[in-house]
Amino acid sequence: MTSPSEPTVGQAVLHLFFKASATADRTAVLAALKGGNDGDDQAVCAALLGHKADLGVMALSSDQWRLRGLQTQLVAAGLELVDSYVSLTEVSEYAKGMPESRIQERLFPTLPPEGKPAFCFYPMSKRRGPGANWFTLPYEQRKKLMWEHGTSGRAFAGRVTQLITGSTGTDDFEWGVTLFAQHPDDLKEVVYTMRFDEASSRYAEFGRFWVGMVDDPDQVLESLGVR
Repeated sequence: MTSPSEPTVGQAVLHLFFKASATADRTAVLAALKGGNDGDDQAVCAALLGHKADLGVMALSSDQWRLRGLQTQLVAAGLELVDSYVSLTEVSEYAKGMPESRIQERLFPTLPPEGKPAFCFYPMSKRRGPGANWFTLPYEQRKKLMWEHGTSGRAFAGRVTQLITGSTGTDDFEWGVTLFAQHPDDLKEVVYTMRFDEASSRYAEFGRFWVGMVDDPDQVLESLGVR
């Protein structure tokens, strides 16, 4: 038996983005997603908007081998994998002193949050350019900027749930940001508002955005014409 590939803290996270091909097997896709929700594992399913992909799956597990198995099963079911992102749940270095309950929510979140079907994922990094190198700033200055950034985000409590996962050394950017919101314009407003903070306006770089609607896998596949 293959030895587990487990983080020492938190969970492994895998975002998968698929095109729904004409040969996709609905029964096999549903079986794979059901397996992705066994035990403490979670697999969130979203119907995506736009040309980049049709189906988004966000999966969390304590063992990367189980995530690899889910990916294999979904591809074998006839879905075309067009993009992905690999990360780990984490607690920010600027969150020292946070209550233990909130730390556990970040390391072991329960997804998707109830009443927030609007979905968005994007990766981001901090700049290292001349005159704007995040990693040369003193810790206390970085902490101050991140607290300001967090204050902007907390203004959306109840409307938007945010999960930031770490991807330094696991993917092309340094963090993955997953947002769940009550309404699509909540996503637009929170991203716009937080971009004015110096931590973002001066130091952040963003990747592609993936947007859609979270729902039961049956409904998502129905919307994609996978029958």
